[in-house]
Amino acid sequence: MASVILLCAGMAGAAPALSYNRDIRPILSENCFYCHGQDGNKRKADLQLNTLEGQRADGIIVPGKPKESLLLDHILSTDPDEVMPPPDSNRTLSQDQKEMIRQWIEQGANYESHWSFDAPERPVPPETGKTALPVRNPIDRFVAAKLASHGLSASPEADKPTLLRRVTLDLTGLPPSTEEIDAFTADTSPDAYEKVVDRLLASPHYGERMALPWLDAARYADSNGFQQDGDTHQWIWRDWVVRALNADMPFDQFSIEQLAGDLLPDATQDQKIATAFNRNHLINGEGGAIAEEQRNVILFDRVDVTSTTWLGLTVACAQCHDHKYDPITQRDYYSLMAAFNNVPETGGAGSGPSRIRSAAPLLELKTPEYEAQLAELKEKTRTLMVATPDWEKRRDTLQQEWEDRLMAENAPAENTWTTLIKAVKDAPPEKPNNYAKGRLAREFENARLPKLPGNDDLKAIISAKGAEDKFSREELLKVMVMAETKPRDTHILDRGDYLSPQEKVGIGTPAFLPPMPEDLPRNRLGIARWLFLPEHPLTARVQVNRMWQLFFGTGLVKTSEDLGVQSEVPEHQELLDWLAVEFRESGWKMKHMHRLIVTSGTYRQSSRVTPVHLEKDPDNRLMARASRFRLPSMLLRDLALSAGGLLDGRLEGKPVYPYQPEGIWDTLAITKERDFSYPQSSGADLHRRSLYTFWRRTVAPANMFDSASRQICSVKPSLTNTPLHALTTLNDPTWVEAARGLATRAIRHSPDADARLTHVMRLVTARTPPASQTALLRRMMENQRTHFTADPASAKAFLANGATPPPADIDPVELATWSSTALGILNLDPALTRE
Repeated sequence: MASVILLCAGMAGAAPALSYNRDIRPILSENCFYCHGQDGNKRKADLQLNTLEGQRADGIIVPGKPKESLLLDHILSTDPDEVMPPPDSNRTLSQDQKEMIRQWIEQGANYESHWSFDAPERPVPPETGKTALPVRNPIDRFVAAKLASHGLSASPEADKPTLLRRVTLDLTGLPPSTEEIDAFTADTSPDAYEKVVDRLLASPHYGERMALPWLDAARYADSNGFQQDGDTHQWIWRDWVVRALNADMPFDQFSIEQLAGDLLPDATQDQKIATAFNRNHLINGEGGAIAEEQRNVILFDRVDVTSTTWLGLTVACAQCHDHKYDPITQRDYYSLMAAFNNVPETGGAGSGPSRIRSAAPLLELKTPEYEAQLAELKEKTRTLMVATPDWEKRRDTLQQEWEDRLMAENAPAENTWTTLIKAVKDAPPEKPNNYAKGRLAREFENARLPKLPGNDDLKAIISAKGAEDKFSREELLKVMVMAETKPRDTHILDRGDYLSPQEKVGIGTPAFLPPMPEDLPRNRLGIARWLFLPEHPLTARVQVNRMWQLFFGTGLVKTSEDLGVQSEVPEHQELLDWLAVEFRESGWKMKHMHRLIVTSGTYRQSSRVTPVHLEKDPDNRLMARASRFRLPSMLLRDLALSAGGLLDGRLEGKPVYPYQPEGIWDTLAITKERDFSYPQSSGADLHRRSLYTFWRRTVAPANMFDSASRQICSVKPSLTNTPLHALTTLNDPTWVEAARGLATRAIRHSPDADARLTHVMRLVTARTPPASQTALLRRMMENQRTHFTADPASAKAFLANGATPPPADIDPVELATWSSTALGILNLDPALTRE
């Protein structure tokens, strides 16, 4: 076989130059590095193929001499004891891959360091000459040159309504109004589009839209997870993110404050709140959980989240052993973990009869509203106590009578309460059992006293006091933040086992990346500042790749969570590097980069797919057209509410509880202490943006399909399209109510059916439908009218969906007809898709 390959290669003439990064490393990484790579503990035959030194050792690869290279001998061997990869590895090389390795050796076996591990340098944008792609900024020069090299032409610019809807959804997460569509369509000035972009970047809804992927990365939720899924006040951090993004806080500052805001000189309250980024982890407060084990789980999570978010690397496997592919050792992992190991936390959650299960360290925020309401409750309690000065004596007497009766009724048997009574009685005066005493008092006041006849004044005091205590426990805002105390020792853990500490390590960064300068502090702040060194190869690349992913559906590197050795080599690597340097040298300004991307000719192309696109670039990696993809469910919900005229545009604030299936939280109600019934909101809170929906980790919102679980760091969206989604977008009360709002707007807009249909289509898709589509929509509307006219009861039943009452001045059959039609339009492909 080897001779056949060599013969064919010799007959084929000079082969094209091969790139190690593009052509060879992916083959070796996939098939060889697992056994002959970074992990020295598992390395076989003492052979390391992921480094230049390893490749050149002992005749493994002899540049220019494939016949003398042992690597090729083993690859081409037919002996099962000699061939590589071995048969039991379940890995095989194709004949093309074998020939590629042979040619690469013959061409000199040029070795290149992994493309993302070298600091990006700004390449010169190529000259393109005459091109179909309008060159509006340097992005277009890179794209046009790449298209030309593949024999592709750019697509024409999208029509104005489509372009306006695209950029409005991308920058604010909301559809454009009909007034905005008309204004943009009528504006013939050369910078009409740029003015729209600047308006959108200045919108307060920009921060809400841009917060969504950041919350996914931060695994933000409003509860802890696990059994008895306690609530938290982490929404305070969520609001900080929205404000920071709206203010165009530079990304380096945005990052440093979240990683180490508490360590900045004279740290402000906002900078401390920012550090809640790394307190958004799950907290396991279950009875059987081992606190120290859970504390280490939290530490592992912080390392993984920090590495994924800023470095774009998967480091979790280095928790147990050196990384199999990337040059990350266990020492690197635990040196990084050491920076997060000084937080005064136990690994457990708060306890007691409260729905809040936050864990220290906490930052308390006494808002004016909180102070005023607490003062009102205190005054009510004080007034009742003044009117009944002997209330404590009477309560104690009644509780003592209850305890005596309980002991007499159960003697000599024991139960929970008699055990607690004995514990209180047997405790020495100098060391009272306050835990048992407190449980008895709560049981008596909450469960026993209300059942006793009379004593209404005493019951009123206990009720007022209980309301005051509950308010102070649950409504005092306590956001979980980072803090530093006396440093803990950090050890490399054998196989990641917290009970098996090995060598002690100090705070440090992965050795293959630029070292931390000596003048940086060895703590979280030093790590945060290290990420933004000018020579750092990853931070800027990772972020601009995710910006591209936001606007084009897929990053320039598809594996946006991993830019390591296992990632693909980007087709547009020069563009990626240019963007990375531009981001860094622009002062890490996010709005600047977003404006640059959305004003490019590349972004402004039509998304229409041609047969040539499908043949040469089916996944649109070369960017010969704009990307077209399904909108995330959060934006679909916001779009429906906005088009229906129902959206409440208030920014920030406590989470809300919009429509969810009945009993959605019932499975969590496993103790009498906790009320896990779903407290559905009312009024405007039902129609706030999806960003503000309460996110319970154990039971995520049922209508937020395809959303990240918020249990782990997620930086790559999962967008699917299944028939199950239609169960939400056709039946969820939010969509039905939004459709009724759309119908009301259409009916009030015009008495003419075609004008109404056009109005609804423009509100939802920004398009004016052609006559053929209008005719189809009119037929759908007439079918609905026939149905509801024949069955008026079904019209009233349909209109009863949702808490917002239908307008009384519109005939129910007419309103149901148009509501059903509007619901159909909300479910059209152009409505669900970002074109």
